[in-house]
Amino acid sequence: MSCRWGTELWDQFDNLEKHTHWGIEFVEKYTKFVKERSEIEISYAKQIRNLSKKYQPKKNSREEDEYKYTSCRAFLMTLNELNDYAGQHEVMAEDLTTHIICELTRYIQELKAERKSHFHDGRRAQQHIENSWKQLESSKRRFERDCKEADRAQQYFDKIDADINVTKADVEKARHQAQMKHQVAEDSKNEYLTFLQKFNKEQNAHYHTLIPHIFQKLQEMEEKRIERVGESMKTYAEVDRKVLPIVGKCLDGMTKAAESIEPKMDTKHVVESYKSGFEPPGDVEVEDYSLSMRRTVSESSYLNSQGESKPSRSNSRGKLWPFIKRNKPGSRSAGHHALSLKLGSGPEDCSHLPPEQRRKKLQAKINDINKEIQKEMDQRDALSKMKDVYVKNPHMGDANSVDPRLEEICQNTDKLQLDARKYEAWLVEVETRLAEKSDKHRPPSGLYNSQTTTTVNNNCVHVNRESPDGSYTEDHSTEHHLKSRSTDFDDDFDYEDPLPTIGTCKSLYPFEGQNEGTISMTEGELLYVIEEDKGDGWTRVRRNEDEEGYVPTSYIKVFFDTNAKGAMTYI
Repeated sequence: MSCRWGTELWDQFDNLEKHTHWGIEFVEKYTKFVKERSEIEISYAKQIRNLSKKYQPKKNSREEDEYKYTSCRAFLMTLNELNDYAGQHEVMAEDLTTHIICELTRYIQELKAERKSHFHDGRRAQQHIENSWKQLESSKRRFERDCKEADRAQQYFDKIDADINVTKADVEKARHQAQMKHQVAEDSKNEYLTFLQKFNKEQNAHYHTLIPHIFQKLQEMEEKRIERVGESMKTYAEVDRKVLPIVGKCLDGMTKAAESIEPKMDTKHVVESYKSGFEPPGDVEVEDYSLSMRRTVSESSYLNSQGESKPSRSNSRGKLWPFIKRNKPGSRSAGHHALSLKLGSGPEDCSHLPPEQRRKKLQAKINDINKEIQKEMDQRDALSKMKDVYVKNPHMGDANSVDPRLEEICQNTDKLQLDARKYEAWLVEVETRLAEKSDKHRPPSGLYNSQTTTTVNNNCVHVNRESPDGSYTEDHSTEHHLKSRSTDFDDDFDYEDPLPTIGTCKSLYPFEGQNEGTISMTEGELLYVIEEDKGDGWTRVRRNEDEEGYVPTSYIKVFFDTNAKGAMTYI
């Protein structure tokens, strides 16, 4: 369908002016709509990002430990995908601003300028035709006036000419006046006809050429405006559609995160987190009060109100734990536990923890130390290369300036390696104990079986020092037994020692003393303690008068003589 504003709306100049003005206002309204949508997208993206950040785990917080569970990791993946999802809304806002708002804002300015130019030409054409019409009207009125004056002059001449009393001179004068008026009227008529012909020509050009051309430009401008709005609306939809694939990937990532949840794996982590490694309690043996002899409390009894019961070697620790009560605040172990909490997380060897948790803690410390060692070694290598460069190029720096730092790194590395060996020894100790517990069918040592008093006493020491809640307790009855056993051992090994003994010890693992100053020992061997551990991880022991040396403190169980000065254990 074809229509032309210039021919069909030739007389609607004012209405076209109003309509084109409304068209520009419509584009401005649509631009404002897109701008508000962009602001909504930016605000929404910001809120989504803040929400994702709010629920992200805080660094060095307790929440980080929770993310070992698959459900927590899936939640973290969902938060990360949600963050990317927010990014797509930011992309939408940016595209709306770039491809629609900025473009339409610039186009509106161009549209206003073009419209103003076209209507300026139209008004000028209108003004010109109006002026031509005024000239035509003016010449017509003048022609009309001159014709009336010529008629009056003719009538006056006819009147004078008919009057016999008027002189001939007056008649001639009237005739001359009438002829002059007729000439003036004729001239006015010619002028009027000229203006009329000119006006008709200009009017024809105005309504058939000039105005149709201007209106055609306005029509093209309007069609272009409408087309531009349509393109912007299409772009509006495409901007949204453009991010749908990535939004879909974000949603797929959330779905994948949900599918990665493994309930069995999470419950397994609960076991790894809280497993103590202790044996469960065994059966409580019967206590026969019908015997006339002095009552002997069974080894598995938990009713140890007088401190007379002595737990047996097998399962005694497991049987006692469920019924052990916390020591009173005034007790010795309670004070020790409070001091431990006040100073830090417990002893350096993590012996305050259950066996399984102790093993994990020691392994984590070893891993951290190994990382620190690697970091120091990397720094040492870098400084060594720098020193080589300085040696080859003295103008770049003094090679000796690197030596203090290299020496410091070497000292740090030696200290870290010493700490690593110390923690590895403790780790071997706890792993061996856990292995012994798990091997239920392992035959007991020939020398220290479950029937010997010495082994029972050793086990009692171990039981009374550890508890499932991760604290150590001290039993004065145990100290009494240790003291008596030390006396027994001293009686069995009656030697004259250059240095006085301060206790005895039993080897938990075999040790080959290959280095100078060390002594070898086999598992289960009894030795004398002549010098306690000074904090370096070594204890000085004696086998006989001719054999003495150092053994790792973590490889032995020490029984100090409580009467010996400074007697204490580091294991």
